[in-house]
Amino acid sequence: MEYSLKFLSRDLTYWVNAMEAILFAGGEPVSRERFTQLFEITKAEVGVVADELDARLRGKDTSFQLVRLAEDLQLCSKEEYGDIVQKFLEVKRSAPLSKAALEALSVVAYKQPVTKTYIEQVRGVDCSGIMATLIQRQLIEECGRLEAPGRPILYRTTPDFLRCFGLESLDDLPGETSVQMNLDEAADDEVTSDPV
Repeated sequence: MEYSLKFLSRDLTYWVNAMEAILFAGGEPVSRERFTQLFEITKAEVGVVADELDARLRGKDTSFQLVRLAEDLQLCSKEEYGDIVQKFLEVKRSAPLSKAALEALSVVAYKQPVTKTYIEQVRGVDCSGIMATLIQRQLIEECGRLEAPGRPILYRTTPDFLRCFGLESLDDLPGETSVQMNLDEAADDEVTSDPV
């Protein structure tokens, strides 16, 4: 097989490390065609790199393997670690939102689109960490910018928000007055249950 000048301009270790880094960082399958575009090498050369990465992962004491999915490549954990990885992902997914995160999410749900500053004014505290968590969990998303000085980012809820809370649409949210009544009742319960 003849190799292109671009492929020969780097040693094989470079190409293998680059492929591994992309697959690791992306977390999703990447097509061989995409690698030809990124590396500017031929499809056959991408195959050589993939074979070398596969051999390296098989010969190394590592928890990863290269999986070939038709024309796609993906870096995955090895089967023997499947149970512990699945357990970790379930724990991560099922960790409940804090009261503060639920409050911020409620503000977004009822008043969207809103800015982080608006949420902070309603709650009276900084919400940077909470907003990052809600975005990471894909419960809220950016939806534009407010036409005001500084052009702050606007946020809204996502379809995942609706799924998580069993709603078909935002119209299914309880009325704001019933939510306020529930909050008032919860506050009364806290006051009466506190020891003096």
